[in-house]
Amino acid sequence: MTAAYIALGSNLDDPVQQVRDGIADLGRLPDTTVEARSPLYSSRPVGPQDQPDYINAVVRLETALTAITLLHHMQSIELKHGRRRDGQRWGPRSLDLDLLLFGDETINGEELKVPHPEMARRAFVLQPLLDIAPAIRIPGLGPARELLDGLDAAGLARLD
Repeated sequence: MTAAYIALGSNLDDPVQQVRDGIADLGRLPDTTVEARSPLYSSRPVGPQDQPDYINAVVRLETALTAITLLHHMQSIELKHGRRRDGQRWGPRSLDLDLLLFGDETINGEELKVPHPEMARRAFVLQPLLDIAPAIRIPGLGPARELLDGLDAAGLARLD
């Protein structure tokens, strides 16, 4: 079994429920269990500002799936929740799932990059990650706590 950390985000179609339902869907994946779930956070959007704020969370899974198989399941969950990939980067979305970490692996493929290339610049990812893994280190980058300390977390608010 491998520990995998997944970030969830939504700002459309009842975002709190979208994130909660996304967590439940992850827990139904084959050979996978949700071991930990962060609190929910509200955050301002990255990119276009003419969209609603996001609801964010991070979960830790224990899975026997490969990283790429897990990614494909995550993409299926996004589609089930109405996610449309229309080419607009950082646009509004019903559900976004990002594979942040997969064990201590570094993956640099065409389809998947782990650690997630943007995570070190996102307080809305690092704070919920630290809530469930306070001492976690990001391969190649160091302690997540130090990365978060270097970021502006304005606009990030814990909801539960």
